[in-house]
Amino acid sequence: MAPASKAIIFTDFDGTITLKDSNDYLTDNLGYGEQKRREGNIDILENRVKFRVAFKEMLDSVPTPFDECVKILCDNIRLDPGFKEFYAWCRDEKIPVIVLSSGMEPIIRALLTKLVGPTADEIKIVSNQPKIFPDGTWTIDYHDDSDFGHDKSLAIRPTANLPKEDRPILFYCGDGVSDLSAARETDLLFAKVGHDLITYCEREGSPFTVFSSFTDIHRDIKDIMEDRTTIDEVAGRYAKEKAAKAAAGAEKAA
Repeated sequence: MAPASKAIIFTDFDGTITLKDSNDYLTDNLGYGEQKRREGNIDILENRVKFRVAFKEMLDSVPTPFDECVKILCDNIRLDPGFKEFYAWCRDEKIPVIVLSSGMEPIIRALLTKLVGPTADEIKIVSNQPKIFPDGTWTIDYHDDSDFGHDKSLAIRPTANLPKEDRPILFYCGDGVSDLSAARETDLLFAKVGHDLITYCEREGSPFTVFSSFTDIHRDIKDIMEDRTTIDEVAGRYAKEKAAKAAAGAEKAA
């Protein structure tokens, strides 16, 4: 995990680097549909079902051959508008970008190559794999035996536990229920506006800040690395803004 680096960016892929979640796209358009998928996500968030169970059910509802799924996704999934510039800056600064995903590596690699270009080959991917059967059907082959199928915290923890003098600053960017296990492992969590990860962090009291696109992440990380702000200041911004809005709302109501 490149401990000599001054920082490491760990990031979710689907719905974070991309505008749409590729697994959601497959489920909504080729599988059992958006309503049932959202019901499953709520069940996960409320601890009524394990992520690995609900996620496998989602993907198993997709009857389309895997190679065709990859082609469909390459035609329909778009990149976050700020990611390409952010990634170029990270390469210039020698800051590794590591994708931790509950999706499947062939899909992620195909999308990164198409959307970012050849330099995306330098992005390390830790994810699940597809298991394709002789009859052409497929299912997800999970990375580990955890309740998540891929416990993202396991990839972060060895670096997080390095001695202080060797430890880089660790950032994590995510949006959904598959990011729950990673939420407390890094120095600063970026949670995407309007998504389930914010609900979890607020409920658990985990510190975080929000982002709408990687343009926001790029600004904040650059400012931190160049000592124009601190992690605590960035992490406290969302809570302060929310408290100010609540106070303004209460004053208006009174």
